[in-house]
Amino acid sequence: MLTQAENEMLTRVGPGTPMGELMRRYWHPVAAVSQLKDVHTMRVRLLGEDLVLYRDRSNTYGLMDPFCPHRRMSMMFGVPETTGLRCAYHGWLFDADGKCLEMPYEETEEPNSGFKDKVTIKTYLATEYAGMIFAYMGPAPAPLLPPFDLYRQENVLRDIGYAELACNWLQAQENSLDPVHVEWLHQHFANYTLERMGRADLHRPPTKHVKIAFDAFEYGIIKRRVVEGGSDEDDDWKIGHPALFPNYLRQGGGNRGRAAGGGGGFQIRVPIDDTTTAHWWYRCYPMKEGDKPQAAVDIPYYTVPVPMLDERGQPGWDVMDNNSGQDITAWITQGPIADRTKEVLGRSDRGIIMFRQQLRDALKAVAEGRDPMCVFRDPAVDYVEFHSESNARFGQGGPNRQRGGAATKYSPILIAREGEVKY
Repeated sequence: MLTQAENEMLTRVGPGTPMGELMRRYWHPVAAVSQLKDVHTMRVRLLGEDLVLYRDRSNTYGLMDPFCPHRRMSMMFGVPETTGLRCAYHGWLFDADGKCLEMPYEETEEPNSGFKDKVTIKTYLATEYAGMIFAYMGPAPAPLLPPFDLYRQENVLRDIGYAELACNWLQAQENSLDPVHVEWLHQHFANYTLERMGRADLHRPPTKHVKIAFDAFEYGIIKRRVVEGGSDEDDDWKIGHPALFPNYLRQGGGNRGRAAGGGGGFQIRVPIDDTTTAHWWYRCYPMKEGDKPQAAVDIPYYTVPVPMLDERGQPGWDVMDNNSGQDITAWITQGPIADRTKEVLGRSDRGIIMFRQQLRDALKAVAEGRDPMCVFRDPAVDYVEFHSESNARFGQGGPNRQRGGAATKYSPILIAREGEVKY
């Protein structure tokens, strides 16, 4: 268990908090490019700060304070210009660096006053990358965008899923260091869910974990498992399943190289604030004959339903027949911020303990002015490939039940190719 002070340290993400300062050392996705296809502004809340994301008429992205510094009108109604966003109230124009470029009446009244050069609006960096818009809220110089394999894979199609979760980000990420929950949440409970839905014919026999292990590596932690009927030669043990520091899970696709179109997925847990998480599913699929390359603006974006209690206090079983719905239920029912002072950890929780230590080490690095793990500054590192289990054996017993979760049940690409995904 953690003390209350330790729990606060690892979960609070607002400005000036230790974890907030750590998270501000990374680029975070805040939108899919396709979300701004037909609009120029979008509300964003990230790391406890309310902001406006915008696209100007040169298709440059910016992220700024939601209120004009003049008379505090919302910049959500800002008018996009060739460079920057113009306040609708009095026409003050600001660029992506926060500089005031124009003050129409003020410049007419006293053209050489230099007044506009004294006025700025708070801004953060925002840029398009691999079909998403990423934001950076930390100190200069900004690191490079993460050169993770799926962002730079070629010969794949992509889609992007999203859900807003009423819980702290750490509850979602710690789940990625918990192999044994798959046996119970995604097998036993999954079968019970199907029973409640009248689909007991889809039950699959559970597969028991025989052993698990965790290895720290340069980019996070690899979790490994052997299940009943398997061996140390299975992908689940030899290759494993990487959780990337601080807030990614890498799934599937094997390791085929940059140009081979191997596919796979990320789950990314971005703190909106202390008690709300933006959960992204970023998925790549090998291109098939007849597929055409996607423009970033055409990458499909979809939302994932969050399980809720109905008017009788019963769960929404119909959205829990997949891993994503089951995981989300486990996370949000821990409360807005899980009370780790009351938890009782066991031997299966070694990965969670290891991850918390990595967080502490990263907090120390930031406090000492050093870069934490997975901050990239060397442009020569332009493609980082992650090996991931194929799930071939683990899938036979049914515990993964489409381990892509939202990326299999709700994926626009898979639905178009295969119709409704059956579990």
